[in-house]
Amino acid sequence: MPQPLTRRALLQASSATAAGLAVGAASKARGATGASSRRSVSANDRIVIGIIGVGGRGMSHVADFSAQPDVRIAAICDVYEPHLKAALAQVGAGAKGYSDFRQLLAQSDLDAVVIATPPHWHPLITIAACEAGKDVYCEKPMSLYPGEIAPVLKAARENRTITQIGTQIHATANYHRVVEIVRSGVLGKITAARNILFLKEPLQGDAKPSAPPPGLDWEMWLGPAPLQPYSPAKFEGGQHRYFKSLIGSWIHEMGPHIVDLPVWALNLGAPKSATAGGGRFALTDASDIPDTLDVTWEYPGLIMTWHHSAANTYPFHWTTEGGDRRLAVLFQGTEGSLVADYGRYELFGAAKEAKLPEPADKPPASHSREWLDAIRSRRPPSCNVEYHANVHKALNLGQLAFRVGRKVVWDDAKGRVIGDREADREAMPRYRGPWSLPSA
Repeated sequence: MPQPLTRRALLQASSATAAGLAVGAASKARGATGASSRRSVSANDRIVIGIIGVGGRGMSHVADFSAQPDVRIAAICDVYEPHLKAALAQVGAGAKGYSDFRQLLAQSDLDAVVIATPPHWHPLITIAACEAGKDVYCEKPMSLYPGEIAPVLKAARENRTITQIGTQIHATANYHRVVEIVRSGVLGKITAARNILFLKEPLQGDAKPSAPPPGLDWEMWLGPAPLQPYSPAKFEGGQHRYFKSLIGSWIHEMGPHIVDLPVWALNLGAPKSATAGGGRFALTDASDIPDTLDVTWEYPGLIMTWHHSAANTYPFHWTTEGGDRRLAVLFQGTEGSLVADYGRYELFGAAKEAKLPEPADKPPASHSREWLDAIRSRRPPSCNVEYHANVHKALNLGQLAFRVGRKVVWDDAKGRVIGDREADREAMPRYRGPWSLPSA
């Protein structure tokens, strides 16, 4: 089993300069060979996949794809040896184990990869996988910065990659039905779409810096993220989502699932602008993301908002869900309103008495199954990176507006913030060397 690579080992692994280890430089060395080197998957072939990142979410993917009769998991990668061993044991004999995702991508028999690493790795590994000729299922969020989106799109387009972002709720019957109703016109002219998230889920575990556990390559786990000491709270149980250097805020953790619905139903493009306000007004734990955040996006003819509180769980009167997490998407039109969560919707106003269209859209069997079928047909699934670009432009710009503390105006044709040089610089990530983002 390959040993975890330290940063020094990474820097010494090639006679190239440090930049040569970056994904962008590796892309130039390989050239646009990914699409031409891709194996054709016939109807009778098994789809051979590798899974990168097998913590909690990644192990769910191991179980899901292991259960698919036409899939063979042939490779597993994780920088934490106990996670790697557990996943290999579950997959069974024949799968290869790696501690460096680049070694997995070099495995020639793989058709596709599933990326379930922490979010700060998602764009770079997605790009590298596209360039290696692998189809890609990447967990959300697709990106954390507006400037990461165009390079991801470029890599997917140039290599003709079948991509799917892991917003599994998109495949549910409730979301599909809400889209049909909104698009039917029964709400009249829709002037506002509002996304709401209330939850009380405080940080768990020890946040004090300590030595990484045996078998963990913390340097590689961080990768392009800012150098910072290990703590159990950052690593265990997916709690990286409580630290702004690794996620930003809950808008990136839950936003891809929630904002997906209005972007889809209203066929929204990129927002014209984003304004945000909030802060840490209640929580006193070791996390550093905002506990309260409001964002307003401007689109032609309507606004969309995000309202988040991590210190309150207001029980919407119509919901039947319990627990400490409440969410809703509210569409407000001239003829009525529609409010929905993951599993339910309700109409208000004149729209409540309107004749609704007959259900016509048939959801896929599952989000992952849709991706597998798309690999065979070579037709893009519903949550490919082209679709998710507009979801994530909104999320990333909302986080950017909060970070700089003022309104940001977005020129989508140019792919940049206009009229604000500082915000435009902040729209690009600052990856820690030797990692770098290839140009778009």
